[in-house]
Amino acid sequence: MPDLQLRPEEGWSLSRVRIELLSGLTVALALVPEAVAFAFVAGVHPLVGLYAAFMVGLITALFGGRPGMISGATGALAVVMVALVADHGVEYLFATVVLMGILQLIAGAMHWGKFIRLVPHPVMLGFVNGLAIVIFLAQLTQFKVPGSMENTGHGMGGGEWLSGLPLVMMLGLVALTMGVIWVMPKLTKLVPAPLAGIAVVAGVVIALGLDVPRVGDLASIKGGLPQFHIPSVPLTWETFEIILPYAIILSAIGLIESLLTLNLVGEMTGKRGGASQECLAQGASNVVTGFFGGMGGCAMIGQSMINVKSGGRTRIAGVAAALFLLLFILVASPLIEQIPLAALVGVMFMVVIGTFAWHSIKILARVPLNDAFVTLLVTVVTVAYDLAIAVVVGVIVSALSYAWNNARRIHADIYEQQNGTKVYRLQGPLFFGSSDGFTELFDVENDPDEVVVDFADSRVVDQSALQAIEAVAGKYEAASKRLQLRHLSRDCHKLLAKAGHLIVDSDDDPDYALAVDYEVRTGILGGH
Repeated sequence: MPDLQLRPEEGWSLSRVRIELLSGLTVALALVPEAVAFAFVAGVHPLVGLYAAFMVGLITALFGGRPGMISGATGALAVVMVALVADHGVEYLFATVVLMGILQLIAGAMHWGKFIRLVPHPVMLGFVNGLAIVIFLAQLTQFKVPGSMENTGHGMGGGEWLSGLPLVMMLGLVALTMGVIWVMPKLTKLVPAPLAGIAVVAGVVIALGLDVPRVGDLASIKGGLPQFHIPSVPLTWETFEIILPYAIILSAIGLIESLLTLNLVGEMTGKRGGASQECLAQGASNVVTGFFGGMGGCAMIGQSMINVKSGGRTRIAGVAAALFLLLFILVASPLIEQIPLAALVGVMFMVVIGTFAWHSIKILARVPLNDAFVTLLVTVVTVAYDLAIAVVVGVIVSALSYAWNNARRIHADIYEQQNGTKVYRLQGPLFFGSSDGFTELFDVENDPDEVVVDFADSRVVDQSALQAIEAVAGKYEAASKRLQLRHLSRDCHKLLAKAGHLIVDSDDDPDYALAVDYEVRTGILGGH
């Protein structure tokens, strides 16, 4: 069980506990409309989304890799679930969520979370900017005429935008909320600014009896405790074939969004590590959620930003948010349903302003063109498709760009020694991208009988590099000339000594290992 005791050396006090609890309350209020809306997107009952927000939020708050993070039902997962629910029903969704959690537990046990380090900074910028835009666009549905969300599947309203006085009131209340949030920290920090904004606007609306959309217009959030329920699906191979593709996609999206949010929150709070622990927590929470009638979830960047900027830094805030949400469902639904949506929209708009990396606009003209392109690409793909696709595309483009740049770096300083031996002193890494350029460096026909290739300033990286060296050696052998290799790693010595035509000068060779181990089979280099 995580340590929730107050430790003086960490600066704990009653004031800290108050901040954590109020931050949790603010997050819980913001979770309600999000969970309801995402449930409708997925085509399930609102309580399925609310239960997921409670259970995923509680378990990840207790055992997750980053105190301060908030998890719950998310739109990134909901858009994948809708096809499964439409084709097979909600019971198959519950079974899928359980399998999704198992896959995430496996990822955590295998420490696959560390691969999030491969995500470059331009991809992170694009991720942050893209999600900020997605959060902003999601709030625009609240500016539509209240209607049947079940029929639209995209939030509030049947497609008609507010106009006239209703639109003016909505905009005015959103602006009032944002104004309170902006001014509040300058006056006092006793109450989180977002909570103050919600309270002030709700008080104005209720006191004046303004006819504006409220949380209750989305759906009733009243319900009981979530009940244990084994998904009612046939335990057959056919069922497994149906749910496995969805589970793989959902687990990947959930982990990518959670780990990127973990990094983002870590930058804001000065914390590091915890990727594998977060994978395990996400997996456990989804397994439990699937057995208690929830739609599953992952980290939520918007609510995490609300929590961190409201002062939440420990597990208490996340636990409080989950428990407050359960309290809303059980006993406080009539009160919560009176909160105007404009107040929650205002909070999310301030989250958008605080989340978007505005400095990235200024630096786009100063960073390398490839990095600027990746940032814009990830932003656009996140908005147009989803986060997982955007991150994968961004990493692939960044990797290809890196490989191309390194492939262009291969060259050689060429000179002749007094005894007539020609020396090629290589510069730059030798790998699959630069192997063709490497072979083009040599003038086999016009070179003398003795040739030295010096790898002191190079690095042999992969099998393609070794095969390129073999190919060059073969050309010199065919021309009856002797090729000598210097400053290779000792791992390369036995691999490149082939039929006596390669001479390796190993007296001063470095002791570093290749990235991959290789062996020689009938004179051909192969990987294993």
